[in-house]
Amino acid sequence: MSTVEGWIAGPAGPWLAIGLMALLTYLLRIGGVAMMSRVRITPPVERALAALPGSIVAATVVPIAIAAGPPAILGVLAAVLTARLAGNELAALLAGLAAAAAMRAFGL
Repeated sequence: MSTVEGWIAGPAGPWLAIGLMALLTYLLRIGGVAMMSRVRITPPVERALAALPGSIVAATVVPIAIAAGPPAILGVLAAVLTARLAGNELAALLAGLAAAAAMRAFGL
């Protein structure tokens, strides 16, 4: 085993990985700020930026819910419906959890 491999696989390896991930995260954030400083914020761009967090959540949650089956899908739908009607994230979370738990409790 070479010296570099021994150093990476040794006690310094996790610290090196954490440091590199922190540096990469910082560079990505700075890169985003630098790129957006060159973009003119028009109404369509503003709408796209406003929709971005919801689309990221949907892109993350929907495949997980589909893989988990009907209880998870119903839980997500109950959470979205409650969030739209009540406008309260905590109520949406509780409704989604209750719907999924009820389906699982009844063996569905």
